[in-house]
Amino acid sequence: MGCSEQDAALAAEVLLSADLRGIDSHGVARLSGYVRLWEVKRINAKAAVKILHETPSTAVVDGDSGLGLVVAPFAMRVAIEKAKQVGTGWVSVQNSNHFGIAGYHAMMALQHDMIGIAMTNASPLVAPTFAKERLLGTNPICVVIPAGEEPAFVADMATTTAANGKLEILQRKNLATPTGWVQDKEGNPSTNAHELKSGGALLPLGGDREHGSHKGYALGAIVDIFSAVLSGANYGPWVPPFPAYVPMPTEMPGKGIGHFFGAMRIDAFRPAEEFRQHMDKWIKRFRSAKGYQARRKSADTRRSRKGDGSREEEKWHTIVGSGGERPERIGRKAGSEFIELFQPANSCIQSISLRP
Repeated sequence: MGCSEQDAALAAEVLLSADLRGIDSHGVARLSGYVRLWEVKRINAKAAVKILHETPSTAVVDGDSGLGLVVAPFAMRVAIEKAKQVGTGWVSVQNSNHFGIAGYHAMMALQHDMIGIAMTNASPLVAPTFAKERLLGTNPICVVIPAGEEPAFVADMATTTAANGKLEILQRKNLATPTGWVQDKEGNPSTNAHELKSGGALLPLGGDREHGSHKGYALGAIVDIFSAVLSGANYGPWVPPFPAYVPMPTEMPGKGIGHFFGAMRIDAFRPAEEFRQHMDKWIKRFRSAKGYQARRKSADTRRSRKGDGSREEEKWHTIVGSGGERPERIGRKAGSEFIELFQPANSCIQSISLRP
């Protein structure tokens, strides 16, 4: 592709971080998609990323059609530097591309003992509540909050009932989706994992109105507005599609894909040590929450990857378990430094952890 050695190394790091966190759909498997976008001249491998406009606490960045894997860290660094100077930093980005997992960029703030926020809009695959048109992307949000003795809190989630990558997994296994993931092209509920290929759509978080899909729709809309309307990127149905073979929308109102980043210095709000003590207390209290069914265990197992790419079993202390078809649990990886809140396959949450 012709990226500089520095940019190539950074892009590889972002992709590998997704694989190591178990989010395979956003890891090295995406590389061929980026190459195809470069081949049709939708990615500029030698992008000159720059700040278009700024104030002491805000900025707009132009990604010059570069790899989002490179543009996003640049923008997050700008947000962090502004937070160092004035307490908070907020950066919107135009003219970018798919940026990998939001968690990588938000977690950059942890190195500076700051709260980090990252979000991006994405290809329109999602129908708003009561609609049958695909107008929004999966539009993820990530929020990272440092603690003291406890691991940091990391929430990284799509604003849809399920991310598109989970559909791809079901397609490979020839399995149906849970109810509430997708609808057909007429807006009827469906469990066909291939529904999007026939004009169907993903559903906002909640699945349907009775289960609060209007809230997921609102969250996705907020991400779209912050990432694109605020920056000058494309929004709604005009967001460029990730597959290189899909034609670009006509009459596009902006430039490329949009992102939004935030960094907040703790001591801009209260003494940092005091905050960390209370954050520790918050984590400990939620860890001790009582389950309403007898599903607590002394340990659980989770598969994750070693550095050599192989799988290993990791022990988790189960903290909370809820019954029924939608169990939720909070687990702590024994002997390590992250805690993850996760839900079953019919969840939009990629991970909510207390440190990567």
